[in-house]
Amino acid sequence: MTTTEWITDIALVLIVFRQLREGRLDLKTFLIPLGIVAFVAHTYLDSVPTAGNDLVLIGVLMAVGAALGIAGGVYTRIRVAGEHLLIKAGAVSAILWVLGMGARMGFQFWVSHGGADNVARFSIAHHITTDQAWVAAFVLMALTEVVTRLATIFVRSRMVNGRQARTTAATHPAPSLDRTA
Repeated sequence: MTTTEWITDIALVLIVFRQLREGRLDLKTFLIPLGIVAFVAHTYLDSVPTAGNDLVLIGVLMAVGAALGIAGGVYTRIRVAGEHLLIKAGAVSAILWVLGMGARMGFQFWVSHGGADNVARFSIAHHITTDQAWVAAFVLMALTEVVTRLATIFVRSRMVNGRQARTTAATHPAPSLDRTA
């Protein structure tokens, strides 16, 4: 693994630790993780192989990423404080995030430290045609995990905002205009 790979993997893991402390849900909440995965995708995703069972591998890992992302978004607390939404990753959300990101780091480390032959045998047995299929599968898994987690948080934040607006409207009726003289 290169230094850049370590830095990007660690940065993705650290994102959730930043959210263990409650903070405002704002544009940075969405842009920082999306920026990191966009950088990773641009750097490592040259192509998406489609031969053999490459797309099956990619689809399976993307489904795992989506499941981890949705679950992580569901287990992230979102609440209203004044005019702001606050977000805090729960323990389950943090564990799922670290599990997904850590699994990719562990796989990269294992392959570069003796596991390459095992991956090659698995690839041959399951008709995975190139190492680029593995790269694409793991990059798209990370991208899917990040996007689905953020999308889940976004949808939930709109639901919380909507509930808050309905509650405020019910407790504070709109002023009426009295035009009688």
